[in-house]
Amino acid sequence: MPKLAANLSMMFNEVPFLDRFAAAAAAGFTAVEYLFPYDFAAADLRARLTDAGLQQVLFNAPPGDWAGGERGLASLPGRQQEFRDGIARALDYAVALDCPLVHVMAGIPHGVAPVTAAALYAANLAWAGEQALAAGKRLAIEPINHRDMPGFHLNTVEQGAAIVAAIGVDRIGLQFDIYHCQVTQGDVTKRMEALMPVIAHMQIADVPARNEPGTGEIGWEFVLRRIDELGYQGWVGCEYRPAAGTVAGLAWRTRYGV
Repeated sequence: MPKLAANLSMMFNEVPFLDRFAAAAAAGFTAVEYLFPYDFAAADLRARLTDAGLQQVLFNAPPGDWAGGERGLASLPGRQQEFRDGIARALDYAVALDCPLVHVMAGIPHGVAPVTAAALYAANLAWAGEQALAAGKRLAIEPINHRDMPGFHLNTVEQGAAIVAAIGVDRIGLQFDIYHCQVTQGDVTKRMEALMPVIAHMQIADVPARNEPGTGEIGWEFVLRRIDELGYQGWVGCEYRPAAGTVAGLAWRTRYGV
């Protein structure tokens, strides 16, 4: 049975962020992920995790100007120091929250030659991977579809897997988001099967509306069974937008036996 983590950026939005930890635990989750922790002191987040009996399994490194449309700094020219400062901050939080993975977003390199963006991305990730290893943590990179995020530098799971292989699975892993893979490429379970050795984290949402499993086109009974059959031991983040309330939408877990 896949181990499910509630995504507190998308789920339990019925209550303020810090109250979502208790809400997730009350709904039966034992782990959480979310986009960013940086609006809160690490000690306050640690207390919420401890009080709710939850494990923090993933969050994102600082993405640059999120409100202004930036989605990561790793492939952006002239932002290397800001990228490094962000990785240092993220790893400090990861240590304080006992979180094993930090997702590093590739960014949207507007007007940058692809070869330049790729070189910067590789160099930045190689440096960041060394920092993560020294801190006892690991990075994750996630291909994101161009319908939701036009121009995002990392687009396919095969591109992500090649980067992981080049830098080393001890430093970095693939964040395999089934929603993004289905939108961009399809053939989800065959790709999952081929790339399982480099997958560090998985996320789920249905297509096309990014709601909970069972609301769209993906065959979840088969997909969830294959996750188990392939021996995946990591967490599966529920990174979806509840269609009509978080708790009501959790009926999919009973439907698919998770």
